[in-house]
Amino acid sequence: MSGIEIRQATIEDSALIHRFITELAAYEKAENEVLATVADIENSLFGDKTTTNAIVCHFNNEPIGFAVYFFNFSTWLGKHGLYLEDLYVSPEHRGVGAGKALLKHLARIALSKNCGRFEWSVLDWNEPAIQFYNSIGAEPQNEWIGYRLAGKALEEFACI
Repeated sequence: MSGIEIRQATIEDSALIHRFITELAAYEKAENEVLATVADIENSLFGDKTTTNAIVCHFNNEPIGFAVYFFNFSTWLGKHGLYLEDLYVSPEHRGVGAGKALLKHLARIALSKNCGRFEWSVLDWNEPAIQFYNSIGAEPQNEWIGYRLAGKALEEFACI
């Protein structure tokens, strides 16, 4: 993992993070679903009331990836958890250890904050990611089904 450096993101990284988000969405075949602008990233990740964090990964001083995370809470454990929203490494830099370094960095943050869990989701077709996560000892959680209210359905349910 020589040459890899990870640091907390700053507002100056907003355009870079937006670029990585767009690249990640293209990889996930959902590029046209990215509605966020650079201004949205600035406000959401670095605004006064943010509860979200980001880190940036560099390889030989070149930015090659990022992760966005936030803290949730487990009522059963009585502890916070760290939830990884997105992790992305540029395709040309996969295999240098950046993904593992990002995950280890986040695991250390989780432990330093006394978190009881470190969780994330992966698309069921993303076999390279699934194999990687299995190789580091992560276990899929098959007993839960994720649900989402978004857009018009969210507005209608909230009676707006």
